[in-house]
Amino acid sequence: MAEDRRLQSNNLKVESLESSMNDHRHHHELMGDEEVVVTVDWRGRPSNPSKHGGMKAAAFVLGLQSFEIMAIAAVGNNLITYVINEMHFSLSKSANIVTNFIGTVFLLALVGGYLSDSYLGSFWTMLIFGFVELSGFILLSVQAHLPQLKPPPCNSNTAVGEDYCEEAKGFKASIFFVALYLVALGSGCVKPNMIAHGADQFNPADNPKQSKKLSTYFNAAYFAFSVGELIALTLLVWVQTHSGMDVGFGVSAAAMALGLICLVSGTLYYRNKPPQRSIFTPIAQVFVAAILKRKQVCPSNPHLLHGSQNNVPNDNSAFSSDVGPFLHSEKFRFLDKACIKIEDGTNTKESPWRLCTVTQVKQVKILLSVIPIFASTIVFNTILAQLQTFSVQQGSAMDTQLTKSFHIPPASLQSIPYIILIFLVPVYDAFFVPFARKLTGHESGISPLQRIGAGLFFATFSMISAAVMEQKRREAAVTSNKTLSIFWITPQFLIFGLSEMLTAVGLIEFFYKQSLKGRMQAFLTAVTYCSYSFGFYLSSLLVSLVNKITSSSSSTGTHGGWLSDNDLNKDRLDLFYWLLAGLSFLNFLNYLFWSKWYCHNPSSSSSGAQQQDHYRYSTTTTTTANATSADHDHNLP
Repeated sequence: MAEDRRLQSNNLKVESLESSMNDHRHHHELMGDEEVVVTVDWRGRPSNPSKHGGMKAAAFVLGLQSFEIMAIAAVGNNLITYVINEMHFSLSKSANIVTNFIGTVFLLALVGGYLSDSYLGSFWTMLIFGFVELSGFILLSVQAHLPQLKPPPCNSNTAVGEDYCEEAKGFKASIFFVALYLVALGSGCVKPNMIAHGADQFNPADNPKQSKKLSTYFNAAYFAFSVGELIALTLLVWVQTHSGMDVGFGVSAAAMALGLICLVSGTLYYRNKPPQRSIFTPIAQVFVAAILKRKQVCPSNPHLLHGSQNNVPNDNSAFSSDVGPFLHSEKFRFLDKACIKIEDGTNTKESPWRLCTVTQVKQVKILLSVIPIFASTIVFNTILAQLQTFSVQQGSAMDTQLTKSFHIPPASLQSIPYIILIFLVPVYDAFFVPFARKLTGHESGISPLQRIGAGLFFATFSMISAAVMEQKRREAAVTSNKTLSIFWITPQFLIFGLSEMLTAVGLIEFFYKQSLKGRMQAFLTAVTYCSYSFGFYLSSLLVSLVNKITSSSSSTGTHGGWLSDNDLNKDRLDLFYWLLAGLSFLNFLNYLFWSKWYCHNPSSSSSGAQQQDHYRYSTTTTTTANATSADHDHNLP
C-alpha cells in the first residue's frame, strides 16, 4: 500500500509538471519573439499568489529604496561643498561636476532597465549593481580620508595670495572621478529596478483589487524615498559636517549595505519576471517591416491587419487599453504597414522582420506618443538641479545659526520639503485618493497626466520664490551688510517638494503602465529617470551659456557673467532664477498641448471612442489559452 501511494504520488507530480509545462506553452504568444511574461519564485517555479508578491514582498524593496536614496542623497546633496572645499574646484565647475554626476546616474538607468528586462531580471540587476555602488562609496571614503589622495590645503604650498588653492589634478582627480562614477553606475542601474520590481509584486490581471494596491505602492515608494532623503539631509549631512566627509561617505556605504540586506531578505517572497531576451527586437521589427512594405496600402478596415483577430478583450497581459483591446490609432499610421500580410498563394509564413502583429505596432505607437510627455519634464528637473547646487551655496551665504551652539548645514535645507511630505504623502493616499476616486472613477484618484501637470505648474512658483528671496538676500548683504536667516529660502524648497511629489510619482506610474504584455516595465521606468538626467545636463548647459552671454553685460554690474564668481554677492543668481521661472511656465504650456494631443486619439475602430491618457489595468481575466493564440500562425483570409 505504501508503495502504491508513492507511485500514485509520483504520477501526480509528473502530471502536475506536465500541466505546468502546458500552462507555460499556453502563455507563449508569437509576437515576433515576444512572450507574455510569467512570474516565478526564486527557484524559477511559477509563483503562487498566496505566497509570493503583495505588499509584504514590496516592503523589502521599499527598504532597499529608502537606504539607497539615503546613501546617495547624502553624497549628492553635499557633494558641491566637498568638491569646492576639498578638491578646490571653482563654483561653476563644481556645480557642473555635481549636475553631470547626477545626470549620469539617471542616464545609466536606461542600461539598468535594459539589462533587467532583457537578460538579468530585476532582482539580479539590483544585487549586482548594488555592490558596484557600494564599492564606489567605499572608495570615496578612502579617498576623502587619505591626505595623499587629495590636493594640499589652501596656502600650504605658497605665500603668494591668501586665496590661492591648488585644484585637484592627475591621479588625485582620477581616483575621485572613478569612485564617483562607480556610484553613478551602480545607482543608475539599481534605481529603475527598485520601482519596477516593487510594482511587479502586484498583479491586477489576477485580482482587480490589486490595481488600487498598486496605486498605493507608488505613493508608498515616494514615502520611502522621502524618509531616506530626510535622514540623508539631516543626520548624514550633519555627520559629514562635524565628523568629516570621509566618515560621511563611510556612513553612506553602511546604509547601502543595509539596503542590500533588505533586498536579499525578501528573496523567498518575490514574484520575479524572467528576462525576455532583447526588448528592442520586436520594436526594431516594426520599423524594418514598415520600411520594407512602405509601398503597400493600408486596409481601410484596421481589423484586417495581421493579428487583430486574436487581440481579444482582457487577455492576460499586464495592461490593456481603457476602451478595449483593439483600439486602432490613426497616429503614426505608416507603422500599420508592418501588419499587412502579403497573399501570394503559396501560404508561406513571412519572417517576423517582414510581418508584425498589431500588438507590436501598438507598443511602438505608445512609445512614440509618450516622447513629448517625457520631454516636457526636462525643464522641471533642471529646476531640481538648482536646489542641489546653487541653492546650497545660497544657504551658505546666509545666517545658519539656529541656537548659540547649533548651526544648520546648508545642504540640510532640502530636508524641509521631505519633513512635510512624510506627513503629506500618507494623507494624500488615505484621504485625497479615495475622495477623488469617487469623483473620477480613476483608481489613482486623478490620472497620472493630471498629476504631472499639477506638479509642473507648482514648479514655476518654486523658482519665483527663489528669485525673490535671492534678490532680497543680495540687497541686504550688499547695501546694508546684513546676513539674512537661512529660513528665508525655505519656501522654494517647500513648494518644489509638493511639485516633485505630484510630478515624480505621476510620471513613474504613467510610464510603468505603458508596457503591453509586461515586457518593458523596468526600461520604461528608467526612461523617467532619463528625464532627470537631461534636466541636469540642461542645467550645466544653461550655466555655461548664461555665463558666456552675460560676461560682457554692463547691466549686471560685473564683467564676469551672472554666475562666474564664487561670491554670490557679486553674482546675479536672482536673474538666473527668474530665467528658470520663465522657462518653467513656458514648459507648462508646452506640456498642456502635448498631454491634450496624447489624450486625443483619433481612432478608426467601430466604437469611435478616444484613448484615455494611460493604459489601465485589466479588471477581468480570461483563460490564457484563449487569449494568447499564436498570431503568426493565423492567416488572414
